[in-house]
Amino acid sequence: MAEKTNEKKAILQSAEAPTEQQKRRLSAFVERNYGEKLPLEWQAAPELTGGFKLYVGQDVYDWSIEGRMRQFHERMNRVDPGPGKKNILPLIRSAMEDFSPAVVREERGEVISVGDEIARVRGLPNAEYGEILEFSGGVRGMVQDLREDSIGCVLFGDDGGVTAGSAVRATGRTAGIPVGSKFLGRVVDALGSPIDGKGSIAADDYRPIELPAPGILERQSVDTPLETGILCIDSMFPIGRGQRELIIGDRQTGKTAIAVDTILNQKGRNVICIYVAIGQKTGSVAQLAANLERMGAMNYTVIVSAPASAPASEQYIAPYAGTALGEHFMYTGRDVLIVYDDLSKHAIAYRTLSLLLERSPGREAFPGDVFYLHSRLLERSAHLCDELGGGSLSALPIIETQAGDVSAYIPTNVISITDGQIYLESSLFFSGQRPAVNVGLSVSRVGGAAQTPAMKRSSGSLRLDLAQYREMEVFTQFSSDLDEVTKKQLAYGHGLMMLLRQNQYSPLSRHRQVTLLVAALAHTLEEIPVELMNDYREKLMEEVERSHRAICLSIDKSGTLSDADRAKLEDTARVFVKQYMGRLYEDGES
Repeated sequence: MAEKTNEKKAILQSAEAPTEQQKRRLSAFVERNYGEKLPLEWQAAPELTGGFKLYVGQDVYDWSIEGRMRQFHERMNRVDPGPGKKNILPLIRSAMEDFSPAVVREERGEVISVGDEIARVRGLPNAEYGEILEFSGGVRGMVQDLREDSIGCVLFGDDGGVTAGSAVRATGRTAGIPVGSKFLGRVVDALGSPIDGKGSIAADDYRPIELPAPGILERQSVDTPLETGILCIDSMFPIGRGQRELIIGDRQTGKTAIAVDTILNQKGRNVICIYVAIGQKTGSVAQLAANLERMGAMNYTVIVSAPASAPASEQYIAPYAGTALGEHFMYTGRDVLIVYDDLSKHAIAYRTLSLLLERSPGREAFPGDVFYLHSRLLERSAHLCDELGGGSLSALPIIETQAGDVSAYIPTNVISITDGQIYLESSLFFSGQRPAVNVGLSVSRVGGAAQTPAMKRSSGSLRLDLAQYREMEVFTQFSSDLDEVTKKQLAYGHGLMMLLRQNQYSPLSRHRQVTLLVAALAHTLEEIPVELMNDYREKLMEEVERSHRAICLSIDKSGTLSDADRAKLEDTARVFVKQYMGRLYEDGES
């Protein structure tokens, strides 16, 4: 091929030798397009049973059957029936009649070396970062490294058909993913292909996986709650639509459980959920999909899976692909929640690719741009202004720590990018506190702005009371002589901790959260034995729903709680605790 030599010339490849007339026409074409006469050399290519290919320097003019079929396929993909039109046969017939193949100018390169899902390519001077390249055998790759003499490209799929000397074609397209409403309820890979065995997915559009984040003027303040259904989070660390709240903690401390419960709590709230699984076991992702299906949450959820068995390149692009899918809905005015589980493995996949691309390693062997890796991802979460439809994209990134070290490289990076963090502590988890949220280290930088008035009024001094209890518990654990006031404070704090325990897959509605908070801060739980707290809590909520149905409906609908309604809930809690303890005493006597 022409790019193998320094001399610029024209090479014609065809199955049969061209006639003199054909040579003159091609030479005139080359002179007209390049402004100079170039020698024309013919090379036999038996595989080209029809048509020819003309190579001029780095350019390729594909007039083969394969090239014309590719043009025809692209022409058919551009057939748009428009809104409300179901019969597209006339449009297809018209497109076929009007189709006339054109000489398409393409850039072609050559593979220098390939290995570990990385290909080094030369001969594509106009290739751009993030552009998709096509290799022989249908393998695709993405440009990730640009140098003077070569290009570094990460490969997707099996690279067995790519060898040194293979041809490479520049597509001119950036990496993207098909998007659309038909993806809801499906499990797809990082390239948007379905992997759940339910057939193909009809896409509404094609969206690049990497796009600039919305600017300041395109955003509005975060002021609408994105309720998780988890009492300790909604009461003390509220999350708003458009916010980025980090979930951070050691392995097996319930990080995914919080994200899944948040997805379940969006049922009936007109929020689309996207769960991006990075580097997880395939069986774990299948089990998650089955649980969401069983609870009716897959109807508004998409799972993007790049499991541990997937190449590092797919694990790298998976969160960007999920974000592109979420942005499709956000820019149509919808509210979207996206979970990245987890970005620690995402950073490791990027480190792997960077080291294979021979980039200089820095701290913990990560490349210098690893902060930009996650910042350009999470900055795309936003609450858009009304002029752009008012949609939102809320992010729950997950980071795994080692022995609770939040000062490690990747955790500190993501903490500085997000709008707060929910820190899960191993000691709390193993002591039975689920979710194991550390009240002192967790924070939401949006705060009460993303909280309903009812929740704000009922949560009161909960966080301060819990912090005082944790501090007092540390100082009194070795003391046996405690005064009555201290004992009462410890009993109150312990009751609050028990109140905040919540089983997985059981998010609480808004009125149930308000009921429990009002009862707890009114000091009605101190007499309840620890082992009966779950039973008491459930029966209290049932009693309030039975006797104050109007108040419950008002809290759920308007998110407000008047002083009179709060007083009624407190009175009901005080009366009910006496009844509950009285029945408990009678049962004990009998």
